[in-house]
Amino acid sequence: MSGPFMIFFNMTYGGYTWETYAQINQRVNDVGSGLMHLNERILGNSQLNRWSVGIWSQGRPEWFITEMSCNFHNLVSIALYDTLGPDAIEYICQHSEIKVVVCSIKNIIQMMKIADNLPELKAIVSMDSLRDSATAPGSGDNNSADRLRSWGNEKGIKILDFDEIEALGKMFPRKHTPPHADEVASICYTSGTTGQPKGAMLTHKNFIASIGTNRESMHINADDVLISYLPLAHIMGRMVDTNATFAGCKVGYFRGDVALLMEDVAELKPTYFPTVPRLLNRIYAKIVAATIEAPGVAGVLARRAVADKLVNLEAGKGVHHPVWDPLVFDKVKMALGGRVQVLLTGSAPISKEVLSFLRVALACVVTEGYGATEGMAVGTITMADFPSILFFSEYIPGHVGCPRPGIELKLVDVPEMNYLTTDRPYPRGEIRIRGATVFKGYYKDEKNTQETVDPEGWLATGDIGFMDDRGCLTIVDRKKNIFKLAQGEYIAPEKIENILTARCNLVMQIYVHGDSLESTLVAVSVPDPETFVPFANTITGAAIALNDQEGIARLCEHPQVKSAYLKELEKAGKAGGFRGFEFVKRLHLTTDAFSVDNELLTPTFKVRRPQVRDKFKDVIQAMYEEMRNEVPAAKL
Repeated sequence: MSGPFMIFFNMTYGGYTWETYAQINQRVNDVGSGLMHLNERILGNSQLNRWSVGIWSQGRPEWFITEMSCNFHNLVSIALYDTLGPDAIEYICQHSEIKVVVCSIKNIIQMMKIADNLPELKAIVSMDSLRDSATAPGSGDNNSADRLRSWGNEKGIKILDFDEIEALGKMFPRKHTPPHADEVASICYTSGTTGQPKGAMLTHKNFIASIGTNRESMHINADDVLISYLPLAHIMGRMVDTNATFAGCKVGYFRGDVALLMEDVAELKPTYFPTVPRLLNRIYAKIVAATIEAPGVAGVLARRAVADKLVNLEAGKGVHHPVWDPLVFDKVKMALGGRVQVLLTGSAPISKEVLSFLRVALACVVTEGYGATEGMAVGTITMADFPSILFFSEYIPGHVGCPRPGIELKLVDVPEMNYLTTDRPYPRGEIRIRGATVFKGYYKDEKNTQETVDPEGWLATGDIGFMDDRGCLTIVDRKKNIFKLAQGEYIAPEKIENILTARCNLVMQIYVHGDSLESTLVAVSVPDPETFVPFANTITGAAIALNDQEGIARLCEHPQVKSAYLKELEKAGKAGGFRGFEFVKRLHLTTDAFSVDNELLTPTFKVRRPQVRDKFKDVIQAMYEEMRNEVPAAKL
């Protein structure tokens, strides 16, 4: 296939450069042949045994090329999260017996530090040229490739770069080794909100089935441009990119810095933008501030425009408007480069308000999908606005669509949480999925495999949902993260957190805590500066600026601000239909955001509950102590 395909970023950003599919195909052949030659002729390993290749970097062309090279030669690719941390990386490398790791240059040092604990590791391939820059231990300079190689030799590890592997492949080309359908293509380790990550074995059949069913919902072709910034170690990002290459469209990678993502988007001008709610919530807040919350005539026009378009959307009349689009929303669309036709969101819930607003403000299709790593991120998806293909376009928010072709879905009773398939008006229960996309099992973990997939092939997702009269699925809860309060009531904290985040615009992040020794819930919340600072300034009479971190921290500690914030959470809880014991009774505000770097979020932006609990254990204990020490007003 010809036509543009991949783009490269230099170590110092210099813009996009493109390679054609034909060029990439040749590179895949060369890298695959080079890896095979490295393993057999240089490392002296048998060609008869299948072996694994670890891939550790942010999304970039070399990631894709390495994975496709593994597929060409029936090797097993092991996805390593760029921000998993040294302990998890070491565990995965040991667990999957990785022989070769292909990684970005910044990760080589980390690999070398744990190399003594990785007896199977024999080679590291740098995606970046070792001639440009490397840092050997204690070198203190930028010309240390030789020292790095020497360090590797001391530990019995060969260190090469991508160019060398490609050159080996050109010199010693190999025939492909086509895999069988049920052989493992990749082991994708779950991000592990608790305990060590589990390795989901994904077969070639799983990948092909996912591509087949996704073609029914993505509707992209060779004219489209994809912005690729989702982690390729996460199955959602990988399947989006794989489907994009299957369609022959252009794939443009971001430069690796999420803080600069919007700059990359502005330059690339994508037509297709897969993303996650965390980013969409930020985009939503910025657009709201610039439109419906704007002062004067601009705000009046924007509010009228949004209201009119929402009415049209709810009536099933689409996301475009002949008057308001050129007058108001064409400028808004430039926030994403001006050409986005489809936004795809997944990995976590997105609120109804945000979803509907973005549909009308960006005048584009916003589809929401649902799936799991163990099912190739394939389950359900909302319909897109393609009248020539589909009978209708989706305009009702709050659900994740209907099952994709080839996917069976059923609900199973969860009586301990009062979710039953006999519930009215709609059946409710744990979501189970079956189809050719369901994984082979967890690597070296038969116990968890049997608990996750039953003998009939049904994958237990751990999510709770209901199916409406249109056959669309709505996610309402999570089965795993539940606990009892002292009075015996079951609490699903993720459900509470999702509702509070969606319905209270002060919340950027929130962690809700409770246990069997307490009768009430407490919370730790990171406020969104763009909404929180004006809110708190009004209460205190202060004039704290958005970039004044110390000032914002003082606002978080202000008793009146915390009290008012708690009342806003209460309003959100009432709007979300909370029962009495689901309301948060005490609150701690912090500017210490939950992030992957501080290990409070997984690489897919899910809260690591045990880690957040441990970090704030003193604060949580103090909130409960404060409530216990209060004297009821009636006794004063």
